[in-house]
Amino acid sequence: MFSRQSASLAWVVMADSRRTVLITGASSGIGCVTAHLLLDQGWNVFAAARRQGAMDELQRRGAVVLPLDVADAQSREDLAAEIHDRTSGRLDALVNNAGYGEVGPMETMALERARSMFEVNVFGLMGLTQLVLPAMRDRRRGRIVNVSSIAGRFATPGAGWYCASKHAVEAISDAMRLELHQFGIQVVLVEPGLIRTGFEQASAESMDQGGKDPVWGEMMRRVAAGWAESFRKGSDPQLVARTIATALETNQPKSRYLCGSESEAVLLQPFVPAGLWDVLVRRRLLGS
Repeated sequence: MFSRQSASLAWVVMADSRRTVLITGASSGIGCVTAHLLLDQGWNVFAAARRQGAMDELQRRGAVVLPLDVADAQSREDLAAEIHDRTSGRLDALVNNAGYGEVGPMETMALERARSMFEVNVFGLMGLTQLVLPAMRDRRRGRIVNVSSIAGRFATPGAGWYCASKHAVEAISDAMRLELHQFGIQVVLVEPGLIRTGFEQASAESMDQGGKDPVWGEMMRRVAAGWAESFRKGSDPQLVARTIATALETNQPKSRYLCGSESEAVLLQPFVPAGLWDVLVRRRLLGS
């Protein structure tokens, strides 16, 4: 018969043997829903975001809630060190979900705003990944899931810089997948379509600013109207969370997972001549 001490030790060992995952941008949207789903599925979840107060429910459910400004190098280093200490270097998976988007014409969007997007969506993502990879490489196991977008496959008017940042995530992920295969580390891209996460509200200020431009205002107003209609019909974030869970739990994951409203356009686009594709996009978003 087990003593209380041995039973307690067995519980600790069992808890420690659970799969561990770090999810960035976990305070809302896809990151938050994914954290809840993985808790349901028995993962040991580390949830990181700038707004810690928005993760109170995750904390009540057992997630370890930690601060992260993914664009800040010291914040990334502090988080990585904390995760390494708490897991004894045994982090199983990283879900790079943190990101944001601003919109505006290529001609007029300030380069500082474009750089800010790249700092979060590209350099912040890669900076954190570089910090967790050595331990995964030493263990010869681990999984990186990068949340991209169908915007990473093709650009649309008014969102060129955001699309460019997601194009970069696609290239980075492809390179990492090839490089890290020899160490048993799998890199997966999840490419959501239109998802009801409030993305259009988050970019409303820059959209409104673009709509007042004397040259580009009409285009941006048409883009805003098209987005409003499209996101109204968007998919539930749960769909993306389930896709991420599949990418994490499948023994041999695919390199890419498409999911959500209008994501099927990615499958069509390579077979459509560029000129015809441009016409279709202009008609879809600009009515011209």
